[in-house]
Amino acid sequence: MNQIEKIKLHADALRLTQTRNNPEGIIHEAQINKPTYMEFLLSVFECEIKHREKKNIERRIALANLPKDHDLDKYDFNASNGITPSHLKQLRELMWMEQNYNLILMGPSGTGKTFIAAGLIYDAVNTGYKAYFITMEELIKTLKMKEMISSALAKYNRLLKANIIAIDDIMLFPIKKEDAVSFFNLINHLHEQTSVIITTNKSPKEWAETLEDEVLATALLDRLLYRCEVVKMKGQSFRMENRRTIFEPVR
Repeated sequence: MNQIEKIKLHADALRLTQTRNNPEGIIHEAQINKPTYMEFLLSVFECEIKHREKKNIERRIALANLPKDHDLDKYDFNASNGITPSHLKQLRELMWMEQNYNLILMGPSGTGKTFIAAGLIYDAVNTGYKAYFITMEELIKTLKMKEMISSALAKYNRLLKANIIAIDDIMLFPIKKEDAVSFFNLINHLHEQTSVIITTNKSPKEWAETLEDEVLATALLDRLLYRCEVVKMKGQSFRMENRRTIFEPVR
């Protein structure tokens, strides 16, 4: 076994991925730049740390369950939908999370609620927080199946340990009583220890109708609205305004 093979073997044992994958390149660069022993060792460690940080962020982004579009740097402020650049900038700073504030994005479909919620989760992950995005439909399934399926229990436990959660399309469909109770229990557990982002096309007053239980709706809203910013989105649906067609334009 030559020295390069030994380096790869030892690097693999120590999980030094970058060193294991490219020892020749690292040595060749050192031969050109001629760093001191200390500079060389430091550069190897820094390279490994950057690689681990990158992989860690990629792993957490994958776990965050984000929809395809979630980069708020691409947000279109030309669409007049009720949120200003300064307000979005303040939300992206995530200082409100330090006080366990919640955020409700309320308005018609297609006005950017899901995009903003997913973007804030993406920002939170990149900042180092444990953050997750989940639809109401997926959440109800998780709550139902957590006692029977290990993957559902693992997802539920991640939600319990999160710093911030976005729940998309709350109250879009009627919810069975037992599911509503499970949802309340989750929100009650997260209350004042995890920030929750809600997207909904219904006002809080309409939640009682969807839940078919005014007492439960009141208790749920009491916890969500205690420390909460409500952003009312407005305007026309971005999807409808930018609807595509398979047909050629008529001439």
